[in-house]
Amino acid sequence: MSMSKPRPVRGVSRRSFLGAAAASLAAFSVSPLKAGASLLPDGNNSSGFRLKYAPTLGMFSEHAGKDPLDNLIFAADQGFGAVFDNGLMNRAPELQQKIASELNRLNMDLGPFVAYADFKVESFVLNNEDVRTLLRQTMNRAVETAKRTNAKWALVVPGRYNQRMEWDYQTANVIDNLKFCVDMCAPAGLVLVIEPLNPWDHPGLFLKDMPQAYQICRSVNSPHCKIVDDLYHQQISEGNLITNIDRSWEEIASFHLGDNPGRKEPGTGEINFKNIFKHLHAKGYDGVLCMEHGKSSPGREGEKAVIEAYRACDAF
Repeated sequence: MSMSKPRPVRGVSRRSFLGAAAASLAAFSVSPLKAGASLLPDGNNSSGFRLKYAPTLGMFSEHAGKDPLDNLIFAADQGFGAVFDNGLMNRAPELQQKIASELNRLNMDLGPFVAYADFKVESFVLNNEDVRTLLRQTMNRAVETAKRTNAKWALVVPGRYNQRMEWDYQTANVIDNLKFCVDMCAPAGLVLVIEPLNPWDHPGLFLKDMPQAYQICRSVNSPHCKIVDDLYHQQISEGNLITNIDRSWEEIASFHLGDNPGRKEPGTGEINFKNIFKHLHAKGYDGVLCMEHGKSSPGREGEKAVIEAYRACDAF
């Protein structure tokens, strides 16, 4: 388990919104969010949380505004040690570089960005030159994005399954296409993470559950092909979350978070996130947990509720 460097101290006047944000946070009713309150001292990182929960850029826009850099600073000031941005690859190169520079200054990690996730077409399940051309172009863009942002992980959803082809042939094609992509990404140090999605929200997709993803990663047999375990999707698809974490552990690189039902912050549904986070902490997990969910309440109160939820679940 790696030890993080102390995060540099940021000036309160770094951006104009911080004064107003600090005043707002001082009014929080739960003590960990009050201005100047002490943060948890014994976690895996220096962020104040035991684990690296990662809000998406824009999650706290009611407090931080629309500027991604302001959102980074606000998240860091609440104690978050990471962020993620699914749409990072589509941002302007200049902004990508600015985000990378600010992440480095704040000593924050960056979760996986989406490299490929087309839910409407068959892609990885096919074995033809058109698919390889598409994947070659996509992976080139992903590698360039990673170089500009120092990103370590890029997310891939293998697309739809084919109703006219036996399942095992499709599995073999997905493995071969992932090997093709890994060969392009590995020299740049970029790890591809494949994400199973539940068939109720996303019917027709090839990759649905953790055992299937684990089998594919073992077959690709590369440290540059891993899994992002989306706990919202897997609660719907199969449940048994902690057991599947343990059985797939060697192939998991990152997590997505969201309670079920509703896909909102922890504590709004049936998933026992506190026990899951405690389990991950005990296993020495030092990766990113992307907060890929909505808010149960609108506006500034909804943003406060999200922060409170992670404070509560992290207090184990």
